[in-house]
Amino acid sequence: MPDVFADLVGQDEAVVELRRAAAAAAAVLRAGAADRAPALITAGPASGAEFADPDGDAEFADPDDGAEFADPGGAAAAGGVDPAAGMTHAWIFTGPPGSGRSVAARAFAAALQCVHGTGCGECPGCRTTMGGTHADVRLVVPEGLSIGVGEMRALVLRAASTPSGGRWQVVVIEDADRLTEAAGNALLKAIEEPPPRTVFLLCAPSTHPDDISVTIRSRCRVVPLRQPPADAVAEVLVRRDGIAPDVAQWAAAAAQGHVGRARRLARDPEARKRREAVLAVPRRLTGVGAAFDAASALIEAAEAEAEASVAEADTTERAALETALGAGGTGRGAAGAMRGAAGQLKELEKRQKSRATRAQRDALDRALVDLAGFYRDALTMALRAPVAPVHTDTAALAGAGAQKWDAEGSLRRLEAVLACRAAIEANVKPRIAVEAMMLALWKG
Repeated sequence: MPDVFADLVGQDEAVVELRRAAAAAAAVLRAGAADRAPALITAGPASGAEFADPDGDAEFADPDDGAEFADPGGAAAAGGVDPAAGMTHAWIFTGPPGSGRSVAARAFAAALQCVHGTGCGECPGCRTTMGGTHADVRLVVPEGLSIGVGEMRALVLRAASTPSGGRWQVVVIEDADRLTEAAGNALLKAIEEPPPRTVFLLCAPSTHPDDISVTIRSRCRVVPLRQPPADAVAEVLVRRDGIAPDVAQWAAAAAQGHVGRARRLARDPEARKRREAVLAVPRRLTGVGAAFDAASALIEAAEAEAEASVAEADTTERAALETALGAGGTGRGAAGAMRGAAGQLKELEKRQKSRATRAQRDALDRALVDLAGFYRDALTMALRAPVAPVHTDTAALAGAGAQKWDAEGSLRRLEAVLACRAAIEANVKPRIAVEAMMLALWKG
């Protein structure tokens, strides 16, 4: 396993800051271990001390013991620097989609749990954190449209416990912009009065009040991430995924710096077909009827993609719940248990429906990003801007559009796509928003 920050593409400044903080966190643990060591060693059997050590072999008596708190580089403590200077209890990772917000948060969590340094990638702390199995790392990945207050209260309660591994209790909240107001207030209370060994890592597109509340923002350190350059994304696809350099370069450009989307385009033929269908939309807009047909096709494609992505998980979850409730059992007790399980099954169906809606909107947003890239290419060509096209395989079509629409028409069409994305994010029905966009694209 490589260094935990290896997959954080094009974010060198952020990596330096996070490594410094991880080193400071390790120094804090070392300082705490050193403070406890004398008491552990000197407490005699007659003192009745809880940590009496009559044999003189206390946990931290040997310098080589307690390696869990080691900071081999000594970066935070060197030169008498305050060990806590680079560390704080709450962080916000911001950046555009694909910049690696969640990757950075998980990597930092692994660095905090690293027993050898600041994210070696080889120790049990790094491996279990990156694998999602570390007992002291809570990962919140919202599957629905929002994160509710009940889920957040339960998470905060668990996060207040003492770390079982002796290092840090870490809470990673992906898409923290989906917190409801009540959930945000529950989280704010925990951040205002944090447990001594708990660290909160939030991921959000920005620190705008629409994404994260001002009060939460004021109590967190912000790590801004940028959209990684296409060359850096292509290099990762070649090195990590073994993708051919020419395919990796094309996918990185088409994905506009989004690492996950680039990988999907490079490896999934179905993803490439869906992209081709989206980029064919401008040619199909020949009238009002064609605009509505194009909108229906786009919505149906997003629904089909979303259904395919969640179908397996839905089936597995339902089967597991039915088994837990006694499905397949015999006897009067098993039958009675299943009759009383309707409420739990209904709750599961509600969560799955919310997840399917989120998956559909994510699939539709990917399509809109591709479409926006096409009109961006047309705009840059109309302005004769010295920049490479996003979609090299439709550059000729974008060039023809640039000649037909000129710069002003291309810009209006680009703004129509971006307005559709904003409308869907504001909970406008996707079909209504897409139909309005298609009509705007046709009219120009």
